[in-house]
Amino acid sequence: MSEAPTPEPRSPEAAAAVVEDGEDASLLHPEQLISDLLRYGVAASLALVTLGTVVTFFRHPDYLVSSEALLRLTSPHPVPHTLGDVVAGALAARGQAFVMAGLLVMMAVPVMRVALSLLIFRQQKDRLYVGITATVLAMLVLSFLLGAAH
Repeated sequence: MSEAPTPEPRSPEAAAAVVEDGEDASLLHPEQLISDLLRYGVAASLALVTLGTVVTFFRHPDYLVSSEALLRLTSPHPVPHTLGDVVAGALAARGQAFVMAGLLVMMAVPVMRVALSLLIFRQQKDRLYVGITATVLAMLVLSFLLGAAH
C-alpha cells in the first residue's frame, strides 16, 4: 500500500484565498483578528515607551549620572497630563510624551479589543452578544469620559 502524500502547509495568503461552502474565506478568523490586535497593540506600546526612554536619556545624558537631574525627571510636574500635551510633546520629540503615548496605547488596546468583538458579533449576526458587548463598550467609553485624575 502506498501512502498518500501529506499536503504541504499553505501560506496564510493561500489559505485565505480558499472559498468554502460559498463563504468568502478571505476574511481572517475572529480569533486571529483579536490576537493580532493584542499582539500589535502591545508591540506598539512597547516601541513607544522604549523610544521615549531612549529619547529622554539621549537628550538629557545628565540623568544617568546626577541624582538631582534624575529627581527632576521623575517628578510629576513635567509629565504631560492631557492628550493635547502628549501630542504636542511627541511633535516636539520629548521623551516623556512618547512614554505617555505608549501608556495610552496600552490602555486603549483592551477597549479596541471590545470594539473589534462588537464588529465581529455584528458580522455574525449574534444579537445577544452584540448587546452585551455594546453595553461593555459604552461603559468603558463612559468611564474614560467621566473619569478624572487629580
